[in-house]
Amino acid sequence: MSLPPGFLDELRTRLSLTDVVGRKVMWDARKSNAGKGDMWAPCPFHAEKSASFHVDDKQGFYYCFGCHAKGDAITFVRETENVSFIEAVEILAREAGMPMPERDPRAQEQTDKRSALAEVNEAANRFFRLQLQQSGGAEARAYLDKRGMKPETRDRFEIGFAPNGNALLRALKDQGISAELAIEAGVAAKPDDGREPYDFFRDRIVFPIRDGRGRLISFGGRAMDPNARAKYLNGPERLLFDKGAALYNNGPARAACGKGQTLVVSEGYMDVIALSEAGFEATVAPLGTAITERQLQLMWRMSPEPVIALDGDTAGLRAAYRVIDLAMPLLQAGQSLRFAILPEGQDPDDLIKTKGAGAMQEVLDAAVPMVTLLWRRETEGKVFDSPERRATLDKALRDAIRPITDASIKGHYGEILKEMRFQLFRPQRSGNGGARGGGGNGAPRRAWVPGSGGQGRYQVAAVPTAGLKASMIVSGDDNNADLMREAVVLAVLICNPGLALQFLPQLEGLHTRTEEHGALLHAILTHAEETDAAALRQNVIAMIGQEALDRVMSHPHVQIAPPVRRPDADTAQMCLTEELTKLKARRGYRAELDEGVEALLAADDEKLTWRLRQAAEARNRATKAEAEDRTEFDVADNGLALSRSEREAFHALLSKINPQK
Repeated sequence: MSLPPGFLDELRTRLSLTDVVGRKVMWDARKSNAGKGDMWAPCPFHAEKSASFHVDDKQGFYYCFGCHAKGDAITFVRETENVSFIEAVEILAREAGMPMPERDPRAQEQTDKRSALAEVNEAANRFFRLQLQQSGGAEARAYLDKRGMKPETRDRFEIGFAPNGNALLRALKDQGISAELAIEAGVAAKPDDGREPYDFFRDRIVFPIRDGRGRLISFGGRAMDPNARAKYLNGPERLLFDKGAALYNNGPARAACGKGQTLVVSEGYMDVIALSEAGFEATVAPLGTAITERQLQLMWRMSPEPVIALDGDTAGLRAAYRVIDLAMPLLQAGQSLRFAILPEGQDPDDLIKTKGAGAMQEVLDAAVPMVTLLWRRETEGKVFDSPERRATLDKALRDAIRPITDASIKGHYGEILKEMRFQLFRPQRSGNGGARGGGGNGAPRRAWVPGSGGQGRYQVAAVPTAGLKASMIVSGDDNNADLMREAVVLAVLICNPGLALQFLPQLEGLHTRTEEHGALLHAILTHAEETDAAALRQNVIAMIGQEALDRVMSHPHVQIAPPVRRPDADTAQMCLTEELTKLKARRGYRAELDEGVEALLAADDEKLTWRLRQAAEARNRATKAEAEDRTEFDVADNGLALSRSEREAFHALLSKINPQK
């Protein structure tokens, strides 16, 4: 509701912040000066022994020099009571003796109606609780005893019993409550064929459902008959009750969250009761249906990162996966979910009864973030032994995170999933350094490579046999060439949105030389479906920053690239094809050289020179245009054009295999 101008100012004027805060703290008499309204106390928002919490009563503000909590009387009530703004205002208005502003007449009529229906439910609740204590509730009491629910727990959660027949309607009639009002409240129903109204809950253990303000809005019933059509039944949706916007145990859980407990979301009434009795008081449950968006928003108002505790069976995992898809578009910084998967075949009630609260705490402590469960959903039980299957996984992951609206969160999801994908597909080499000859157990070996023209020799490195790579003998010029080509590729993609999808396999297999290039490539792929250049640029900047993008775009080779200077789809496509082909060929050559050096140090290989020559030929065919721009080219023994660093490495390999060559 909207408040008239001046109402809050008047409220703050009438209240003493010292009085409001004084209900929650113990003032430090040595530091405080009540006459000046200068009060000090240990902070109620974090554990401490010293008095670092300061209240300035004249200004009407508080501040903690330890945890930096600050605000006014309304903020204090909101934070300590874990209530909404309007609820905090209502609490303070009652304390100050100020009536709340009049509402719209129709809105007031609805409010009055809701209050009347809540009273009907309270009357029904008294009836149900009484029935549980009488002879007709013996079987229900026996069931609760079997489940280990103590009498004091039944009282705490107001558990009742609804007998067969229409006993509730008769009891309500005796109190002057009409059948029509009982139907509106949801505790009675009327058949469509015009027959007489009947009790909605019959032969069921009854659980009252209250909203965050404590109003009794409906009931849930557990059937005593094992053959009943529905084991659990919620009251019908009426003016007072919308099950998609309500949570069982809402009020007590919200208060517990205000004291620092983590919000736990379980599946049903009995789980909530078992968890609460075990000390996990910040526990709620949806009302017999899958979690809804409104329930998620309600949870996030209580706690920034609720833990969804689900059974470890197939149904529990399916429910978790549905929650992931629901939550993705709603994610914000500091607003997410974690998932605690219980042992298969056990719910929280079972686990606590068999192994105690400590076992449940271990499950909650092991709760995983959404991204972990998302990866599990897309990979568990699947085989990715072909390019098509891998591409299917890539598409599924992109589709899953596409609904995320926060660019930063989407970027972090993409980074983590990319790393998981890399770990899944990373080739695993067999064997170790010691097994491949010399320096057992991977001990370091020294490799001596002759200099150009027989001018002495130099030591490459002291490394494990399997660790010597061609990158150790590749010149800085080659690295610079790769960086230049990567920069051109990235800039072309930025200036020509939409092309990333056409080159997706090549781009996903492009292992960039620097982390900055990798971050930029990831940002581009995250927004690969964006077709507006300005929007793509802004999304990329949001993920990697303006400076990183500027460094790439200011590269001299980037600035003269035609599809960057004048974006054009056809020109950009030709440029990307050429640059990506050259990068692939150059890196293929180095990969062969890596394996050649490794094989050379381990054992002679008569096929080695052939492999190197084939790799070099592929490399030169793809990059022959570079030869005109480079000054230090020579001809190897096989007639191939190589750079100086590559020539030296090649001579070293040949001389090792055939010393006379």
